[in-house]
Amino acid sequence: MAAVTIQTGALGIKKKVLVTNARGLHARAAAKVVKLSEQFQCDITVRHGDQSASGKSMLDLLMLAATPGSEIEIEAHGADAVNAVDALAALVTRKFDEE
Repeated sequence: MAAVTIQTGALGIKKKVLVTNARGLHARAAAKVVKLSEQFQCDITVRHGDQSASGKSMLDLLMLAATPGSEIEIEAHGADAVNAVDALAALVTRKFDEE
């Protein structure tokens, strides 16, 4: 499934992507999300089901328990929002560069 982009305001954007790597959003994958998120000047939220997590908190991301085949939503607000969401969606689509 391709990422779906939905504009949420002048400085906000979100995308939905499928987690397609073999182990889901596990510790190594979450660490990559945090490392990438910290490069951007914006607030980043990752959602799975009815739970949400800061894209800059590894523990929060692990608590989402996003397994293979899960759909997650990446949302960002701030100056780098578009670039952040695009980069994070690409990381997920690339299976967190694991395969």
